[in-house]
Amino acid sequence: MKFLDQAKVYVKAGNGGPGCVSFRREKFIEFGGPDGGDGGKGGDVWAECVEGLNTLIDYRYQQHVKAKSGVHGMGKNRTGAGGADAVIRVPAGTQIFDAEDESEIADLTEIGQRVLIARGGNGGFGNTHFKNATNQAPRNANPGLPGEERTILLRLKLIADAGLVGLPNAGKSTFLSAVSSARPKIGDYPFTTLHPGLGVVYVDAREFILADIPGLIEGAHEGAGLGDAFLGHVERCRVLLHLVDVTSDDPAAAYRTVRGELEAYGDGELAQKPEIVALSKCDALDPELVAMQAELLEAETGSRVARVSAVSGEGMLELTRRLATMIGREKNAERAADPTQDQPWQP
Repeated sequence: MKFLDQAKVYVKAGNGGPGCVSFRREKFIEFGGPDGGDGGKGGDVWAECVEGLNTLIDYRYQQHVKAKSGVHGMGKNRTGAGGADAVIRVPAGTQIFDAEDESEIADLTEIGQRVLIARGGNGGFGNTHFKNATNQAPRNANPGLPGEERTILLRLKLIADAGLVGLPNAGKSTFLSAVSSARPKIGDYPFTTLHPGLGVVYVDAREFILADIPGLIEGAHEGAGLGDAFLGHVERCRVLLHLVDVTSDDPAAAYRTVRGELEAYGDGELAQKPEIVALSKCDALDPELVAMQAELLEAETGSRVARVSAVSGEGMLELTRRLATMIGREKNAERAADPTQDQPWQP
């Protein structure tokens, strides 16, 4: 399935049905009076967060979503049927914006959340509604009101606990495939990863979701390489795992390059997230050279640098345990800051 994280959709709620002009005409009933029913309400357009989706590819081919209009009123005071609602089904992590001013309409992060996008028009009154003491045979009815219409922007930001960042060919996809059941494309050339990927990591009866995004290069925030648009998918991550290729000529410079792009993205909040730095591909060099590279990187970061190899398994268990512990710490901090976030969502 092709990955698509942005889509533009035109939505149109249903129009209300027109009211009916009708009179009761039965044998032996001389003054039957008006009996025109009201029109039915037009259908609404809703957005709903559902399971089983991880891309917006459906809305590349369905760019118009319209609800049904209400049925017109009928004689014998029969109200027309309401129009059927239309539902835009999106994956968790989808933000919805108004295309006109790019104001945020909703941010759907939990399965089952629903938000009203466009309201259907009310049905028109039938002539029964206009009967009064001075006008006992009204011959007018209201048309139905038009439904709302707007163009919306859908932007998907994957929901993960930890995000992998680094230069191209830093071993991010290999790391993801080694610690989870995900099977991303792996190659010995830059930009093998063209779309974000997710994997579930299990360690010591704990689990967390790990996101892999395409590699960053210097100038990515200005459009170099694949740009930095995919950094939106790690905005929701609690922890960043920064992989640096141990075989690079200057690991400290590689680290600074990616950190510079993180700080240049958005308002810089991404660079403030907790980070674990690790040297990857440590099976490719002698232990002495690996130690030298680790010292250079630790001098740059000011923290302990993990040494891992997805091929040999060196340091992988320890690193995933560190990630799970840090993620748990961040979750506890979030709960302490907002005690209501663990309460189930109610429609």
